[in-house]
Amino acid sequence: MKRLALLLGLVILATVPFWIGNSYYTNIAAQILLYATFALGLNVLVGYAGLVSLGHAGLFGIAAYAGALLINAGAGHFIAILGALGVTLVAAAAFAVLSLRGTGLGFVMITVALGQIVWGVAYRWISITNGDNGLSIATRPAPFGLSLNLAPGFYWASLVVFLVTLGAMAVFAASPFGASLRGTRDQPRRMNALGYNVWLIRFLAFLFSGLWSGVAGMLFLYYNQFVSPQVVALTSSAEVLLMVISGGTGTLLGPIAGAALVVIMKNVASAYIERWNFVLGAIFVAIVIFMPEGLVPGSVRFWRWASGKLRRREPRAAAAIPPVSQPKERV
Repeated sequence: MKRLALLLGLVILATVPFWIGNSYYTNIAAQILLYATFALGLNVLVGYAGLVSLGHAGLFGIAAYAGALLINAGAGHFIAILGALGVTLVAAAAFAVLSLRGTGLGFVMITVALGQIVWGVAYRWISITNGDNGLSIATRPAPFGLSLNLAPGFYWASLVVFLVTLGAMAVFAASPFGASLRGTRDQPRRMNALGYNVWLIRFLAFLFSGLWSGVAGMLFLYYNQFVSPQVVALTSSAEVLLMVISGGTGTLLGPIAGAALVVIMKNVASAYIERWNFVLGAIFVAIVIFMPEGLVPGSVRFWRWASGKLRRREPRAAAAIPPVSQPKERV
């Protein structure tokens, strides 16, 4: 059943441009995949390492800025992507070395400070980043002849990147490294006593998280063909963190559900609801109250509870039916 559900899900995702039939909503679907990739990257730290980062938009934006600068300098798209991801990994290493000096609230505050530094550089270093005017690129790549200038083509390219990200996250979660990272989240002192290098495990997790944040940043650059300081602002980091928390930390489907919720509310519901921010906030509050573990784990818990109720009612209903009396035989 799981394989059948997976196959059905892949078929539905692959045929989205055909059954939607609208370039606007196809672009919305591509945005969901883009931000789901970003949320999955952040979930490595928040869900599996227990480290809440409010500066990941800085890594997201560094990849987009680096890619735009390389493309505008005349580099090919392949070189630009590799270069941008390399710069993002270096930045993630710097972020990790500085932020892992603290834990808990200290870690959060250091990541906020690092994200604000990136925002300040993007806003003030006008000779490089063009300040508020941002950077734009004129072209998009065409992998294997697939044009990304049309909504279906960009959606399918985003889908491939998303599936690669999801597969990497599934392998990571099931790997010994993923288990050791969860151990540093739950029992760091015991992991140290057992001989594990807790700092190094968290450092590598930060790099892994930063890599996929950079991949999402390049998708963002190609989607908008533009990047500005707003991309690296604190609100962007908070938004993707809400995606992870509302969907369910430490799960594969949770960040995807959270990304879908936020993107749909921002781009679809906002066209019909003037106070959509209020509605989105109310949804988050309801999730925290009724499903504190997140939307996906909470839905699974509710389904099991409802199924258990139905199973218990069935034997009671059967016991309540009186047996049919058999007619007595005449002698």
